[in-house]
Amino acid sequence: MGIYKFMREAGDKAAKQAADRAREDEINKAFKRFGFGTPFKVKVEDDVVHIKGEAPDQETKEKVILTAGNVAGVGEVHEEIDAGDKKDEATFHTVEKGDTLSKIAKAVYGDAMKYPVIFEANKPMLTDPDLIYPGQVLRCPPLKD
Repeated sequence: MGIYKFMREAGDKAAKQAADRAREDEINKAFKRFGFGTPFKVKVEDDVVHIKGEAPDQETKEKVILTAGNVAGVGEVHEEIDAGDKKDEATFHTVEKGDTLSKIAKAVYGDAMKYPVIFEANKPMLTDPDLIYPGQVLRCPPLKD
């Protein structure tokens, strides 16, 4: 291998590691901003995020996973998060072009007017029910009786 190719590969590796660290920082800042704190160990490798830690409940666990997964450049989230009781596990919906919260609520719950359930379940990541985008992943919790 020529010296120039070796130098280019070393530079590429350093740039990739810097990008991974920048995504880790962005994820940790989002956890803090959304009130999850930083009790989670986050490691980014290429477009895969690995998260370990404990969450106080299933809802927080799901929001932590969604927060990491909705960071630009993240393709997958692998988690080892203990949340204790797994009751009230949500389903997830990836937003497609043309989706609205009402349309998603109709598909998930059979009732478009249940869109506030999805909106509330995705706070603080969502701040406006009309501001969703293709590729975004949303929590759709089970309906309470």
